[in-house]
Amino acid sequence: MATRRQLLRSLLPFILLTVGAAYALASWNWCGRWEERAPVLLDRVQGEGPLRAGAAKVPLHPPFPAVVAGYPPPRPEAAQANPPVHARALVVQAGEARVGLVSLELMSVTEPLVRQIRERVADLNLGGVLVFATHTHSSFGGYDARVVAQLVGTGRYREASVNAAVSAASDALRKAAGSLGDVTLEWGEALEPGFVYSRSAGTPPDGALTRAVLRGAMGPVAEMLIFAAHPTMVGRQRAYVDPDYPGRLSELREAQGGVTLFLQGAGGNASVAFKEGKGAERVAAFAQALSGLVDRVSPQAVPGTVRLALARAEVALPRPDASRLVPRLTRAAGDNFLCHSASHVAEVSALMLGPLQLLTVPGEPTVGAGQVLRQRTGASRVLGLSADYLGYVEIPSLVAQRGGEAVRQYYGPTLLDRLAAAAQVAAESAGFSRPP
Repeated sequence: MATRRQLLRSLLPFILLTVGAAYALASWNWCGRWEERAPVLLDRVQGEGPLRAGAAKVPLHPPFPAVVAGYPPPRPEAAQANPPVHARALVVQAGEARVGLVSLELMSVTEPLVRQIRERVADLNLGGVLVFATHTHSSFGGYDARVVAQLVGTGRYREASVNAAVSAASDALRKAAGSLGDVTLEWGEALEPGFVYSRSAGTPPDGALTRAVLRGAMGPVAEMLIFAAHPTMVGRQRAYVDPDYPGRLSELREAQGGVTLFLQGAGGNASVAFKEGKGAERVAAFAQALSGLVDRVSPQAVPGTVRLALARAEVALPRPDASRLVPRLTRAAGDNFLCHSASHVAEVSALMLGPLQLLTVPGEPTVGAGQVLRQRTGASRVLGLSADYLGYVEIPSLVAQRGGEAVRQYYGPTLLDRLAAAAQVAAESAGFSRPP
Protein backbone atom coordinates (compact mmCIF):
# COMPACT_ATOMS: atom_id res chain seq x y z
CA MET A 1 0.00 0.00 0.00
CA ALA A 2 2.78 2.41 0.89
CA THR A 3 4.50 1.70 -2.40
CA ARG A 4 1.31 2.50 -4.31
CA ARG A 5 0.93 5.80 -2.45
CA GLN A 6 4.51 6.71 -3.13
CA LEU A 7 3.98 5.93 -6.81
CA LEU A 8 0.88 8.13 -6.94
CA ARG A 9 2.73 10.97 -5.20
CA SER A 10 5.60 10.69 -7.63
CA LEU A 11 3.19 10.73 -10.58
CA LEU A 12 1.02 13.56 -9.25
CA PRO A 13 3.15 16.42 -10.68
CA PHE A 14 3.18 14.70 -14.07
CA ILE A 15 -0.62 14.18 -13.94
CA LEU A 16 -1.22 17.81 -12.97
CA LEU A 17 1.13 19.01 -15.66
CA THR A 18 -0.59 16.84 -18.27
CA VAL A 19 -4.06 18.03 -17.22
CA GLY A 20 -2.91 21.64 -17.19
CA ALA A 21 -1.32 21.32 -20.61
CA ALA A 22 -4.45 19.69 -22.01
CA TYR A 23 -6.62 22.45 -20.52
CA ALA A 24 -4.35 25.15 -21.92
CA LEU A 25 -4.32 23.49 -25.33
CA ALA A 26 -8.10 23.15 -25.38
CA SER A 27 -8.48 26.78 -24.24
CA TRP A 28 -6.24 28.18 -26.95
CA ASN A 29 -8.13 30.29 -29.49
CA TRP A 30 -8.32 27.75 -32.29
CA CYS A 31 -11.28 29.61 -33.81
CA GLY A 32 -9.12 32.45 -35.07
CA ARG A 33 -10.72 35.52 -36.56
CA TRP A 34 -14.17 35.22 -38.08
CA GLU A 35 -14.85 37.34 -41.11
CA GLU A 36 -17.25 40.24 -40.75
CA ARG A 37 -18.78 41.67 -43.91
CA ALA A 38 -22.06 42.99 -45.18
CA PRO A 39 -24.54 40.56 -46.73
CA VAL A 40 -24.19 40.01 -50.47
CA LEU A 41 -26.81 39.07 -53.03
CA LEU A 42 -25.98 35.67 -54.55
CA ASP A 43 -28.55 35.60 -57.34
CA ARG A 44 -32.07 36.56 -58.31
CA VAL A 45 -34.69 35.30 -60.74
CA GLN A 46 -38.03 36.93 -61.43
CA GLY A 47 -40.84 36.64 -63.92
CA GLU A 48 -44.53 37.32 -64.35
CA GLY A 49 -47.20 35.60 -66.37
CA PRO A 50 -49.60 32.67 -66.33
CA LEU A 51 -48.54 30.17 -63.69
CA ARG A 52 -47.36 26.68 -64.52
CA ALA A 53 -46.44 23.96 -62.01
CA GLY A 54 -45.46 20.32 -61.70
CA ALA A 55 -44.97 18.16 -58.62
CA ALA A 56 -43.64 14.73 -57.75
CA LYS A 57 -43.18 12.41 -54.80
CA VAL A 58 -40.27 9.95 -54.63
CA PRO A 59 -39.46 7.42 -51.88
CA LEU A 60 -36.37 7.99 -49.79
CA HIS A 61 -34.38 4.77 -49.55
CA PRO A 62 -32.38 4.84 -46.31
CA PRO A 63 -29.22 2.69 -46.36
CA PHE A 64 -30.50 0.13 -43.87
CA PRO A 65 -29.53 -0.63 -41.19
CA ALA A 66 -29.71 3.10 -40.50
CA VAL A 67 -29.45 5.10 -37.31
CA VAL A 68 -32.66 6.82 -36.24
CA ALA A 69 -31.71 10.50 -35.96
CA GLY A 70 -33.14 13.19 -33.74
CA TYR A 71 -31.66 12.82 -30.28
CA PRO A 72 -28.35 12.28 -28.45
CA PRO A 73 -27.09 8.71 -27.90
CA PRO A 74 -28.08 6.01 -27.36
CA ARG A 75 -29.87 5.86 -30.70
CA PRO A 76 -31.74 2.86 -32.09
CA GLU A 77 -30.91 1.38 -35.48
CA ALA A 78 -33.71 0.78 -37.94
CA ALA A 79 -34.02 -2.00 -40.50
CA GLN A 80 -37.13 -0.57 -42.18
CA ALA A 81 -39.32 2.52 -42.49
CA ASN A 82 -42.86 2.45 -41.16
CA PRO A 83 -44.54 4.48 -42.64
CA PRO A 84 -42.19 5.13 -45.58
CA VAL A 85 -40.30 8.42 -45.87
CA HIS A 86 -40.30 10.56 -49.02
CA ALA A 87 -38.86 13.46 -50.96
CA ARG A 88 -41.46 15.79 -52.49
CA ALA A 89 -40.73 18.42 -55.11
CA LEU A 90 -42.59 21.30 -56.68
CA VAL A 91 -41.47 23.28 -59.73
CA VAL A 92 -43.27 26.55 -60.47
CA GLN A 93 -42.89 28.83 -63.47
CA ALA A 94 -44.13 32.32 -64.32
CA GLY A 95 -42.83 34.01 -67.43
CA GLU A 96 -39.16 33.09 -67.80
CA ALA A 97 -38.68 32.38 -64.09
CA ARG A 98 -38.65 28.77 -62.96
CA VAL A 99 -38.04 27.72 -59.35
CA GLY A 100 -37.81 24.33 -57.61
CA LEU A 101 -38.74 23.46 -54.02
CA VAL A 102 -37.93 20.17 -52.29
CA SER A 103 -39.24 18.93 -48.94
CA LEU A 104 -37.27 16.03 -47.43
CA GLU A 105 -38.58 13.97 -44.54
CA LEU A 106 -35.37 14.39 -42.56
CA MET A 107 -34.47 16.17 -39.34
CA SER A 108 -32.30 18.71 -41.18
CA VAL A 109 -30.41 19.41 -44.38
CA THR A 110 -26.80 20.48 -44.81
CA GLU A 111 -25.08 22.87 -47.19
CA PRO A 112 -23.07 20.07 -48.90
CA LEU A 113 -26.22 18.00 -49.37
CA VAL A 114 -28.13 20.97 -50.82
CA ARG A 115 -25.20 21.85 -53.09
CA GLN A 116 -25.14 18.32 -54.49
CA ILE A 117 -28.88 18.42 -55.20
CA ARG A 118 -28.50 21.71 -57.05
CA GLU A 119 -25.56 20.38 -59.06
CA ARG A 120 -27.43 17.19 -59.93
CA VAL A 121 -30.33 19.16 -61.51
CA ALA A 122 -28.29 21.98 -63.08
CA ASP A 123 -29.40 20.88 -66.55
CA LEU A 124 -33.05 21.64 -65.70
CA ASN A 125 -32.30 25.38 -65.95
CA LEU A 126 -34.06 26.19 -62.71
CA GLY A 127 -33.49 29.76 -61.59
CA GLY A 128 -33.14 28.48 -58.03
CA VAL A 129 -33.69 25.41 -55.88
CA LEU A 130 -34.81 25.62 -52.25
CA VAL A 131 -34.37 22.50 -50.11
CA PHE A 132 -36.19 22.04 -46.81
CA ALA A 133 -36.35 19.43 -44.06
CA THR A 134 -39.63 18.61 -42.34
CA HIS A 135 -37.55 18.36 -39.12
CA THR A 136 -38.79 14.85 -38.39
CA HIS A 137 -36.94 13.52 -35.33
CA SER A 138 -37.46 9.89 -36.27
CA SER A 139 -36.10 9.67 -39.80
CA PHE A 140 -32.68 8.31 -40.74
CA GLY A 141 -29.43 10.11 -39.98
CA GLY A 142 -25.84 9.85 -41.11
CA TYR A 143 -25.95 12.70 -43.66
CA ASP A 144 -24.15 15.42 -41.63
CA ALA A 145 -20.35 15.18 -41.42
CA ARG A 146 -20.00 17.82 -38.69
CA VAL A 147 -18.84 16.40 -35.36
CA VAL A 148 -21.38 18.33 -33.29
CA ALA A 149 -24.25 17.11 -35.47
CA GLN A 150 -23.07 13.50 -35.28
CA LEU A 151 -22.91 13.67 -31.50
CA VAL A 152 -26.08 15.63 -30.86
CA GLY A 153 -28.56 14.30 -33.38
CA THR A 154 -27.70 12.70 -36.71
CA GLY A 155 -25.35 9.86 -35.76
CA ARG A 156 -22.26 8.56 -37.51
CA TYR A 157 -21.68 10.06 -40.94
CA ARG A 158 -22.29 7.79 -43.91
CA GLU A 159 -21.93 8.84 -47.50
CA ALA A 160 -24.69 6.39 -48.40
CA SER A 161 -27.17 8.50 -46.38
CA VAL A 162 -26.21 11.61 -48.33
CA ASN A 163 -26.54 9.73 -51.61
CA ALA A 164 -30.02 8.51 -50.67
CA ALA A 165 -31.25 12.04 -49.96
CA VAL A 166 -29.59 13.60 -53.02
CA SER A 167 -30.88 10.88 -55.34
CA ALA A 168 -34.49 11.11 -54.14
CA ALA A 169 -34.54 14.92 -54.18
CA SER A 170 -33.06 15.22 -57.66
CA ASP A 171 -35.37 12.51 -59.03
CA ALA A 172 -38.39 14.31 -57.56
CA LEU A 173 -37.28 17.62 -59.10
CA ARG A 174 -36.81 16.01 -62.52
CA LYS A 175 -40.25 14.44 -62.44
CA ALA A 176 -41.81 17.70 -61.25
CA ALA A 177 -40.09 19.70 -64.00
CA GLY A 178 -41.23 17.15 -66.56
CA SER A 179 -44.89 17.48 -65.58
CA LEU A 180 -45.37 21.26 -65.85
CA GLY A 181 -48.90 22.33 -66.69
CA ASP A 182 -51.13 25.38 -66.37
CA VAL A 183 -52.36 26.03 -62.84
CA THR A 184 -54.09 28.66 -60.77
CA LEU A 185 -52.91 29.72 -57.32
CA GLU A 186 -55.17 29.66 -54.28
CA TRP A 187 -54.12 30.46 -50.74
CA GLY A 188 -55.48 31.05 -47.26
CA GLU A 189 -54.77 30.69 -43.55
CA ALA A 190 -56.35 29.24 -40.42
CA LEU A 191 -55.48 29.28 -36.72
CA GLU A 192 -55.69 26.60 -34.05
CA PRO A 193 -53.77 27.77 -30.93
CA GLY A 194 -54.80 24.63 -29.06
CA PHE A 195 -52.60 22.47 -31.28
CA VAL A 196 -49.33 23.99 -30.03
CA TYR A 197 -47.59 25.35 -26.96
CA SER A 198 -44.29 27.05 -26.16
CA ARG A 199 -41.80 24.71 -24.52
CA SER A 200 -39.71 27.67 -23.28
CA ALA A 201 -39.96 31.37 -22.54
CA GLY A 202 -40.59 33.81 -25.33
CA THR A 203 -43.43 34.50 -27.73
CA PRO A 204 -45.95 31.63 -27.74
CA PRO A 205 -46.93 30.02 -31.07
CA ASP A 206 -50.38 30.76 -32.46
CA GLY A 207 -51.04 27.55 -34.36
CA ALA A 208 -51.15 29.34 -37.73
CA LEU A 209 -51.38 27.19 -40.84
CA THR A 210 -50.86 28.59 -44.34
CA ARG A 211 -52.22 26.65 -47.28
CA ALA A 212 -51.31 27.29 -50.92
CA VAL A 213 -52.94 25.19 -53.64
CA LEU A 214 -51.73 24.98 -57.23
CA ARG A 215 -54.76 23.73 -59.09
CA GLY A 216 -54.78 22.32 -62.61
CA ALA A 217 -57.60 21.48 -64.96
CA MET A 218 -57.98 18.00 -63.44
CA GLY A 219 -57.61 18.99 -59.79
CA PRO A 220 -54.82 19.95 -57.38
CA VAL A 221 -51.30 19.53 -58.73
CA ALA A 222 -49.62 20.47 -55.48
CA GLU A 223 -50.34 21.86 -52.06
CA MET A 224 -47.91 23.67 -49.77
CA LEU A 225 -48.66 23.57 -46.05
CA ILE A 226 -46.74 25.79 -43.63
CA PHE A 227 -47.07 24.97 -39.94
CA ALA A 228 -44.70 25.29 -36.98
CA ALA A 229 -44.32 22.56 -34.35
CA HIS A 230 -41.54 20.09 -33.57
CA PRO A 231 -42.19 16.63 -35.09
CA THR A 232 -41.15 14.77 -31.94
CA MET A 233 -44.31 12.73 -31.43
CA VAL A 234 -42.75 9.36 -32.28
CA GLY A 235 -41.09 7.59 -29.35
CA ARG A 236 -37.33 8.03 -29.06
CA GLN A 237 -36.52 4.34 -28.99
CA ARG A 238 -38.77 3.14 -31.79
CA ALA A 239 -36.59 1.01 -34.07
CA TYR A 240 -38.22 2.18 -37.29
CA VAL A 241 -37.57 5.14 -39.52
CA ASP A 242 -40.75 7.21 -39.31
CA PRO A 243 -41.89 10.50 -40.96
CA ASP A 244 -43.85 11.62 -37.83
CA TYR A 245 -46.89 13.86 -38.29
CA PRO A 246 -45.63 15.80 -41.38
CA GLY A 247 -45.39 12.61 -43.45
CA ARG A 248 -48.74 11.31 -42.27
CA LEU A 249 -50.37 14.68 -42.97
CA SER A 250 -48.97 14.75 -46.51
CA GLU A 251 -50.24 11.23 -47.18
CA LEU A 252 -53.73 12.18 -45.98
CA ARG A 253 -53.84 15.24 -48.21
CA GLU A 254 -52.47 13.36 -51.22
CA ALA A 255 -55.40 10.95 -51.04
CA GLN A 256 -57.43 13.89 -52.35
CA GLY A 257 -55.05 14.46 -55.28
CA GLY A 258 -51.74 16.16 -55.98
CA VAL A 259 -48.52 16.25 -53.99
CA THR A 260 -48.36 17.93 -50.57
CA LEU A 261 -45.16 19.62 -49.41
CA PHE A 262 -44.95 20.24 -45.66
CA LEU A 263 -42.75 23.19 -44.68
CA GLN A 264 -41.77 24.10 -41.12
CA GLY A 265 -42.45 27.66 -40.04
CA ALA A 266 -40.71 29.63 -37.30
CA GLY A 267 -41.32 27.20 -34.47
CA GLY A 268 -38.04 26.78 -32.61
CA ASN A 269 -39.95 26.93 -29.32
CA ALA A 270 -43.18 25.32 -30.58
CA SER A 271 -44.26 21.82 -29.60
CA VAL A 272 -47.38 19.79 -30.35
CA ALA A 273 -50.03 20.09 -27.63
CA PHE A 274 -52.26 17.29 -28.96
CA LYS A 275 -53.08 14.73 -26.25
CA GLU A 276 -55.45 12.24 -27.85
CA GLY A 277 -54.17 8.66 -28.07
CA LYS A 278 -50.73 7.20 -27.42
CA GLY A 279 -47.74 6.26 -29.54
CA ALA A 280 -48.34 5.87 -33.26
CA GLU A 281 -52.10 6.32 -32.75
CA ARG A 282 -51.49 9.79 -31.29
CA VAL A 283 -49.31 10.76 -34.25
CA ALA A 284 -51.93 9.58 -36.73
CA ALA A 285 -54.72 11.32 -34.81
CA PHE A 286 -52.84 14.63 -34.82
CA ALA A 287 -52.18 14.35 -38.55
CA GLN A 288 -55.91 13.77 -39.04
CA ALA A 289 -56.77 16.77 -36.86
CA LEU A 290 -54.27 18.94 -38.72
CA SER A 291 -55.77 17.81 -42.04
CA GLY A 292 -59.11 18.96 -40.66
CA LEU A 293 -57.58 22.38 -40.00
CA VAL A 294 -56.39 22.45 -43.62
CA ASP A 295 -59.95 21.76 -44.75
CA ARG A 296 -61.12 24.73 -42.68
CA VAL A 297 -58.97 27.04 -44.76
CA SER A 298 -60.98 28.73 -47.49
CA PRO A 299 -58.28 29.46 -50.06
CA GLN A 300 -58.88 32.47 -52.29
CA ALA A 301 -57.93 32.29 -55.96
CA VAL A 302 -55.29 34.73 -57.19
CA PRO A 303 -56.68 36.23 -60.42
CA GLY A 304 -54.70 37.03 -63.55
CA THR A 305 -50.98 36.68 -63.99
CA VAL A 306 -48.71 35.80 -61.08
CA ARG A 307 -45.35 37.27 -60.13
CA LEU A 308 -42.65 34.75 -59.20
CA ALA A 309 -39.33 35.87 -57.74
CA LEU A 310 -36.53 34.22 -55.80
CA ALA A 311 -33.51 36.02 -54.34
CA ARG A 312 -30.72 34.43 -52.31
CA ALA A 313 -28.35 36.37 -50.07
CA GLU A 314 -25.29 35.26 -48.10
CA VAL A 315 -24.10 36.62 -44.77
CA ALA A 316 -21.03 36.05 -42.61
CA LEU A 317 -22.00 34.51 -39.28
CA PRO A 318 -20.84 35.61 -35.83
CA ARG A 319 -18.28 33.57 -33.96
CA PRO A 320 -19.65 30.48 -32.19
CA ASP A 321 -20.41 31.05 -28.51
CA ALA A 322 -20.54 28.15 -26.04
CA SER A 323 -21.06 30.34 -22.97
CA ARG A 324 -24.66 29.15 -22.55
CA LEU A 325 -23.88 25.51 -23.31
CA VAL A 326 -20.95 24.58 -21.05
CA PRO A 327 -19.58 25.51 -17.59
CA ARG A 328 -17.65 28.80 -17.42
CA LEU A 329 -14.23 27.17 -16.95
CA THR A 330 -14.66 25.20 -20.17
CA ARG A 331 -16.03 28.10 -22.25
CA ALA A 332 -12.93 28.45 -24.44
CA ALA A 333 -12.77 24.71 -25.09
CA GLY A 334 -16.48 24.73 -25.90
CA ASP A 335 -16.00 27.57 -28.39
CA ASN A 336 -13.21 25.63 -30.09
CA PHE A 337 -15.36 22.52 -30.30
CA LEU A 338 -18.21 24.46 -31.92
CA CYS A 339 -15.85 26.27 -34.31
CA HIS A 340 -14.73 22.94 -35.71
CA SER A 341 -18.28 22.21 -36.86
CA ALA A 342 -19.77 25.67 -37.38
CA SER A 343 -20.57 27.22 -40.73
CA HIS A 344 -18.92 30.57 -41.45
CA VAL A 345 -21.64 31.82 -43.80
CA ALA A 346 -25.37 31.32 -44.19
CA GLU A 347 -27.83 31.53 -47.06
CA VAL A 348 -31.12 33.36 -46.61
CA SER A 349 -33.73 33.36 -49.39
CA ALA A 350 -36.83 35.34 -50.25
CA LEU A 351 -39.49 33.67 -52.39
CA MET A 352 -42.43 35.60 -53.83
CA LEU A 353 -45.29 33.59 -55.30
CA GLY A 354 -48.13 35.97 -56.03
CA PRO A 355 -49.25 37.40 -52.68
CA LEU A 356 -47.12 34.94 -50.72
CA GLN A 357 -43.84 36.41 -49.45
CA LEU A 358 -41.82 33.59 -47.91
CA LEU A 359 -38.49 34.04 -46.16
CA THR A 360 -36.24 31.00 -45.58
CA VAL A 361 -33.48 30.66 -42.97
CA PRO A 362 -31.08 27.75 -42.30
CA GLY A 363 -31.97 26.88 -38.74
CA GLU A 364 -34.73 26.89 -36.18
CA PRO A 365 -35.97 30.44 -35.61
CA THR A 366 -38.23 30.79 -32.60
CA VAL A 367 -41.62 32.44 -32.85
CA GLY A 368 -40.11 35.68 -31.55
CA ALA A 369 -37.22 35.53 -34.03
CA GLY A 370 -39.70 34.89 -36.81
CA GLN A 371 -41.66 38.00 -35.84
CA VAL A 372 -38.49 40.10 -35.98
CA LEU A 373 -37.67 38.77 -39.45
CA ARG A 374 -41.19 39.44 -40.67
CA GLN A 375 -41.17 42.99 -39.34
CA ARG A 376 -37.87 43.79 -41.03
CA THR A 377 -38.74 42.29 -44.42
CA GLY A 378 -42.50 42.27 -44.87
CA ALA A 379 -42.49 38.47 -45.19
CA SER A 380 -45.86 36.80 -44.77
CA ARG A 381 -44.25 33.67 -43.32
CA VAL A 382 -40.76 32.64 -42.19
CA LEU A 383 -39.63 29.10 -43.01
CA GLY A 384 -36.86 27.28 -41.16
CA LEU A 385 -34.71 24.22 -41.86
CA SER A 386 -33.68 25.42 -45.33
CA ALA A 387 -30.29 25.26 -47.13
CA ASP A 388 -28.28 24.23 -44.02
CA TYR A 389 -28.60 23.78 -40.26
CA LEU A 390 -27.19 26.43 -37.89
CA GLY A 391 -29.08 25.40 -34.77
CA TYR A 392 -31.57 27.64 -32.98
CA VAL A 393 -32.13 31.34 -33.62
CA GLU A 394 -33.40 33.30 -30.62
CA ILE A 395 -34.02 37.00 -30.06
CA PRO A 396 -30.95 38.84 -28.58
CA SER A 397 -32.65 39.84 -25.32
CA LEU A 398 -33.34 36.20 -24.44
CA VAL A 399 -29.83 35.20 -25.49
CA ALA A 400 -28.45 37.78 -23.04
CA GLN A 401 -30.69 36.34 -20.31
CA ARG A 402 -29.92 32.73 -21.27
CA GLY A 403 -33.65 32.32 -21.67
CA GLY A 404 -35.97 30.78 -24.23
CA GLU A 405 -34.11 28.60 -26.72
CA ALA A 406 -30.82 30.49 -26.20
CA VAL A 407 -29.35 27.46 -24.42
CA ARG A 408 -29.50 25.69 -27.78
CA GLN A 409 -28.09 28.53 -29.89
CA TYR A 410 -24.57 27.78 -31.11
CA TYR A 411 -23.70 31.34 -32.15
CA GLY A 412 -23.43 34.63 -30.29
CA PRO A 413 -26.28 37.09 -29.59
CA THR A 414 -25.87 38.88 -32.94
CA LEU A 415 -26.97 35.82 -34.95
CA LEU A 416 -30.52 37.07 -35.53
CA ASP A 417 -29.30 40.53 -36.55
CA ARG A 418 -26.90 39.00 -39.09
CA LEU A 419 -29.62 36.82 -40.59
CA ALA A 420 -32.07 39.74 -40.61
CA ALA A 421 -29.58 41.89 -42.53
CA ALA A 422 -29.29 39.19 -45.21
CA ALA A 423 -33.06 38.73 -45.18
CA GLN A 424 -33.55 42.42 -45.94
CA VAL A 425 -31.19 42.20 -48.91
CA ALA A 426 -33.00 39.15 -50.28
CA ALA A 427 -36.49 40.52 -49.61
CA GLU A 428 -35.76 43.87 -51.30
CA SER A 429 -34.28 42.10 -54.30
CA ALA A 430 -37.29 39.79 -54.58
CA GLY A 431 -39.62 42.79 -54.42
CA PHE A 432 -41.33 42.11 -51.09
CA SER A 433 -43.89 44.77 -50.26
CA ARG A 434 -43.87 46.18 -46.74
CA PRO A 435 -47.14 46.62 -44.83
CA PRO A 436 -48.19 50.25 -44.39
